[in-house]
Amino acid sequence: MTDIEIAKGVTLEPITEIAEKFGIASDEIEMYGKYKAKLPLSKISKTKAEQSNLILVSAISPTPAGEGKTTISIGLSEGLNRLGMKTTVVLREPSLGPVFGIKGGATGGGYSQVLPMEDINLHFTGDFAAIEKAHNLLAALIDNNIQSKINSLGLDARTISWKRVLDMNDRALRRIIVGLGGTTFGVPRETGFDITAASEIMAILCLADDLIDLKRRLGGIFIGYTFDRKPIFARDLKAEGAMTALLKDAIKPNLVQTIEGNPAIIHGGPFANIAQGTNSVIATRMGMSFSEYTVTEAGFGFDLGAEKFFDIKCQSAALSPKAVVLTTTIRALKYHGGVSLTNLTDENLEALTRGIPNLEKHVENIRLFGLPCVVAINRFATDTDEEVALLQREAKKLGVRVAVTEVWAKGGEGALELAKEVVELIETNGNGFTPLYDWNMDVPSKIATIATKIYGAEHVDYTAKAKNDLKKITNLGLGNLPVCIAKTQKSLSDNPKLLGRPKDFIITVREIEIAAGAGFLVPITGDIMRMPGLPAHPSSEQIDIDAEGNITGLF
Repeated sequence: MTDIEIAKGVTLEPITEIAEKFGIASDEIEMYGKYKAKLPLSKISKTKAEQSNLILVSAISPTPAGEGKTTISIGLSEGLNRLGMKTTVVLREPSLGPVFGIKGGATGGGYSQVLPMEDINLHFTGDFAAIEKAHNLLAALIDNNIQSKINSLGLDARTISWKRVLDMNDRALRRIIVGLGGTTFGVPRETGFDITAASEIMAILCLADDLIDLKRRLGGIFIGYTFDRKPIFARDLKAEGAMTALLKDAIKPNLVQTIEGNPAIIHGGPFANIAQGTNSVIATRMGMSFSEYTVTEAGFGFDLGAEKFFDIKCQSAALSPKAVVLTTTIRALKYHGGVSLTNLTDENLEALTRGIPNLEKHVENIRLFGLPCVVAINRFATDTDEEVALLQREAKKLGVRVAVTEVWAKGGEGALELAKEVVELIETNGNGFTPLYDWNMDVPSKIATIATKIYGAEHVDYTAKAKNDLKKITNLGLGNLPVCIAKTQKSLSDNPKLLGRPKDFIITVREIEIAAGAGFLVPITGDIMRMPGLPAHPSSEQIDIDAEGNITGLF
């Protein structure tokens, strides 16, 4: 059966009943139909949240198809609930780019899904649209100010990096010219589109504490310089009030349900290779306010999403996670052992063994944060018993707990072993979480700490532009911000071709972008795509709808 066929076979509970499991009355939620709702921010209790056990689900370096972090996260939450532990899973919202592109949606799969999957994957409650509108409002205000003869700030268009955004994969929009047609139409300049998940406003929304903090952060967006080198921020355009008004509903987390009828919160969706890659602080705190255990995930491998989760999100929001579940697949390890994507389903014990160093490095990285770990083997139907046994033996040699999961096929039942391991791990370990670096370190030291300790690089090189960016950051007084390194997810290095556990490589920082509103700096390494393109045969070709409105082809 397909994911959508499984989902259609489930009888959903009214969202009012799901809210009641949180102790929230039906008249306190904002309903979006029968099965989706917005939760009021007033229900967040920082005191209760501090008593919840926060678990991060991460992964080894993935294959291009992904390795099932979301499916593991949902399955683990179901398993914990089956053990009698009140648990909520907190996830990111899907972007339409991957949904219609190659990777698909982000609602899990099989019998470990959040529902209604069609709604969540297609528009949901309009959060992405609101972020897109707020972002493009600022873009319109910038171009209006450049064109204006009365209300001009004297912006130097050559220094402006703020683009427009669209929640769709569309490579034709990466670089465009705006303002053509004469002086009444604007001032011609080169710009482009990023995908909405790459917007700084997405990152801001997911780090904000409340509406007032959101407005403050939006006002702090760095736009560029005037011709006399005065820095200009969004607040100088008086943009933050209107932008926040557009986001007044988007800031509220969304309540849905799992296949087994447990509460699930989905909110925000920043990419992990150019932003922090995790759901909102507000959503995480909401889940923690009502749960003994809160399960969340971070995008891509541990070197990207998890590092940023710990060093940016957890430091910013004073969150203290208790454990890490490291999603591991046999096919990914064989990929890192030199097997092509087309042959990953064939048994290959030698390649699996060659790929183990990638797992080893991620386990070492988890220990740098003082946290205990469970390696979750996300078993696929093509994995042989011999391969599973080999991976179990090798993982145990690393001194970590190991659990085989079959959450796609069995839901919470397939995660009971993992759930028991996680509970025992948390009960027998103290809270030893420690961030990797101090925000007050100088910027090169922060970058070097991540590059050498997490990636395994020998050292870091800077282009001339990156060195000039460092000077600009110092002059703006932003050197105390954390760093959110943009890097390929395909390798521990900045070269996607270096699989496994590369060593003796150099990380090259090409430039450093300023996300002052979000509250971090973005060192760019390698070629980072902010507006993906569609493949030759995009997933949209398989999506259809009948006369009764039944959707098929989503996954």
